[in-house]
Amino acid sequence: MSSTPDLLDPEVGAGLLVPFDDLGPDNLGELRGMMAAFEVPPSPGRSDHLVPGDPPVPVRVHRPPGLDGPAPCLYTMHGGGYVLGSYDIDSLMLDDLCPRLGIVGVTVDYRLAPETPYPGPLEDCYRGLRWTVDHAEELGIDRSRIGVTGTSAGGGLAAALALLARDRGEAPLAFQLLDSPMLDDRQTTPSSRRDGLLVWSRTSNEFGWRAYLGALYGAADVPYTAAPARATDLSGLPPAFVSVGALDGFLDEDVDYALRLNHAGVPCELHVYPGAPHGYQIALDAAITHRSRRDVEDWLRRQAGTEPAP
Repeated sequence: MSSTPDLLDPEVGAGLLVPFDDLGPDNLGELRGMMAAFEVPPSPGRSDHLVPGDPPVPVRVHRPPGLDGPAPCLYTMHGGGYVLGSYDIDSLMLDDLCPRLGIVGVTVDYRLAPETPYPGPLEDCYRGLRWTVDHAEELGIDRSRIGVTGTSAGGGLAAALALLARDRGEAPLAFQLLDSPMLDDRQTTPSSRRDGLLVWSRTSNEFGWRAYLGALYGAADVPYTAAPARATDLSGLPPAFVSVGALDGFLDEDVDYALRLNHAGVPCELHVYPGAPHGYQIALDAAITHRSRRDVEDWLRRQAGTEPAP
């Protein structure tokens, strides 16, 4: 299936900066170095912690100064195709979002593939979630209003974490916000097989899945907590928000997941943004980026039961 560049939102196209074509073993180290050079400026209310274990799991808490009482919590997992990035990616977003929504943010620095394939990264995320639940009182978090979120691979981890939390019954979640989630390792949908996908090509997608699944890649019995699109029972999950660009390779798998959540009795709000490829939010000034942020914040306020800051 060919790509459709004529459908690309011109504002997104003008603001889209992509430092690579296809991700693979030859440029993974270089890209990791570029991302590691990114520095997050200090911010009041931010604190770093280590969840004990082997190995310990770093988590970062964002609690806006002056926030009163037990507050809702947004627990985040960063994107990066399961192979790139750190929790620094989500820190600036939480610095901005938490004060305006009156929530606490917690983000986890899970280990990356291929050095640590599934289930290691997901178990890191789960341990960070359990730590957040167990320390809710001292962190000023309302245990009944903890939700998970992530973009791309982070969205895949958020969906998998919701499934794992449901199955283990130790850390109940109030909501899940899945932004362009990376859900299906099989790459059999029409959108995933398009040529010329921007930002995250089908070659990069295959590399990410191969790295994350390791020896499981290509197997018929890949666990649904590794690739949530493989789950056949989506009942008992928390209310969801799923968003994706119409020119994203993840379009079909994300729309299908949202529909199946609704069919399973899980309230799910679905947003498909026309003219938007994967990672379109890089175009900070594009109208579609502003629109998607408003949609996310409106839904989060409704789930968390908070009002916008004056």
